[in-house]
Amino acid sequence: MKLEQLNKLAKEKHNDNKKYFDKLKKKPPKNLDYVMQDLHDAEFKRTDCLDCANCCKTTGPLFTTADIERIAKHLRLKPQQFIEQYLRIDEDNDYVLQRVPCAFLDSDNKCFIYDVRPKACREFPHTNRKKFQQIANLTLKNVAICPAAFNIVEEMKKKIIL
Repeated sequence: MKLEQLNKLAKEKHNDNKKYFDKLKKKPPKNLDYVMQDLHDAEFKRTDCLDCANCCKTTGPLFTTADIERIAKHLRLKPQQFIEQYLRIDEDNDYVLQRVPCAFLDSDNKCFIYDVRPKACREFPHTNRKKFQQIANLTLKNVAICPAAFNIVEEMKKKIIL
C-alpha cells in the first residue's frame, strides 16, 4: 500500500475505527491480547518495515531516561550531550527528537542505532501490547502512519465483532 493511499484510507475509516475502539474499551473480549498477538505476528511475517520507515520519517518516539543513557553510551556521548544534540522537551514534558525525520535513519531506511533504539521504537506500532484496548487513541494515530497497523486493525475488526 502506498503511503498516500494509507493516509486517505485512514481518514475515511477514522470515525468508524473510533466508534469500534470506544466499544472495545468498554467491553474488551477476554482473548483480546491473544488475538492481537496473532494478528501482529501474521502481519509482520508479510511486512518489511525497511520498505516503508514512515514512522521514522514522520514521527518521533519518546525517549526514557534508560533510552537516553543506553544510546548516549553507544554513541560515546554523555547523556547531557546526547540530549543537547538530538532531543527537546515537548508539551507533555517528555524527551522527543528535535526534528523528524529521525537523525538516526539512513537513506536505505535502516537505523544507525537499531540495536540500542528507544523502547518506543522497539515496540512500534504497539499492536501486540498487553491490554491493547488501553492504547486505542495511540492506535488510531498509528493506522495513519503505519501500513501494518492499518492492516492489523482491519483484520481485528473482522475477527472481533463488537
